[in-house]
Amino acid sequence: MPAIAVPSDHDRIIAAWLFAVAVMVFAMIVLGGVTRLTQSGLSITEWWPISGWVPPLDDAAWQEVFGLYRESPEYLKLNFGMTLAEYKTIFWLEYTHRLWGRIIGVAFFVPMVVLLAKGWVKRPLALRLVGLFVFGAAQGALGWYMVMSGLVENPYVSQYRLAAHLALGVAIFAALLWVALDLVRPGDAVGVTAVRGLARGALSLVGLVVVTQVSGAFVAGLDAGLAYNTFPLMDGQWLPAEMLAMRPLHVNFFENIATVQFDHRLLAMTVLVATAWIWWQARQAPLNREQRLAINLTALVAVVQVGLGIATLLLVVPVPLAALHQAGAVALLGAGVWTVHALLRG
Repeated sequence: MPAIAVPSDHDRIIAAWLFAVAVMVFAMIVLGGVTRLTQSGLSITEWWPISGWVPPLDDAAWQEVFGLYRESPEYLKLNFGMTLAEYKTIFWLEYTHRLWGRIIGVAFFVPMVVLLAKGWVKRPLALRLVGLFVFGAAQGALGWYMVMSGLVENPYVSQYRLAAHLALGVAIFAALLWVALDLVRPGDAVGVTAVRGLARGALSLVGLVVVTQVSGAFVAGLDAGLAYNTFPLMDGQWLPAEMLAMRPLHVNFFENIATVQFDHRLLAMTVLVATAWIWWQARQAPLNREQRLAINLTALVAVVQVGLGIATLLLVVPVPLAALHQAGAVALLGAGVWTVHALLRG
């Protein structure tokens, strides 16, 4: 029997830190969804990477940031006449979102520097950690690039930039999980053919989950969840007549509310069917306890997530339920990543 690789104490500590940061990123993604759902994302019209840590502390500071907001398209076209008290409600959500991003940056960068200085991190892992930090910094810049799209003429952020911002966020979350799992479950890939086949299926499922999440960003960016609030039909039709009304044809998949919502529904059902297929195939496979637990958890989260999505649609996107739906999407991705890792590492 080959020896089972056991993680060192240093690896366990580093893994615990990465898992903690992954949880923080999870919360960040959900908070970003709430910011979008409450139309708070355009409330701060400038980006101060350093001084942005400090919120307005007196009336003069509040009047300054509110004055900047009153020059924005969102105020002039959607919220004209908003009072300072009303403005503070949306300001604090966006401020918290940005602040949490900065806290995540510090929670990652400072321990990384300390661990590197102590010599706990070998070169391959060091490169991974530096790469994660670079992508995290890029995510902050991408977030501002997204906000900028709503500060020109149209008081809505670009759904393309919103989708890119979400995609990078979930990629960082998945990468953090993978690196942490590598530290606590080191080892070579398994050699059992049936398990390798399941791993390929689970990896395809993770890709499908990410595509579905990105399609959800287009739904959010177009407020498409506020239309066709019936299921399984879309206002009495399987295929709404306006689905392919735009020209050129490919634009419908990114800018047509009917098409974008239909695509998200179809992808969600495909994820559910694919998850069920993997779960069924796993019943007869020679899996260990961790592998079976990961697959069962993925199946459970997939069922709950589809239920949350349908409920969110039927109830016309209440913020708490929609936030749970976004959290469910990230949880499903996390369960899928764990499943792939467990199947590959045995």
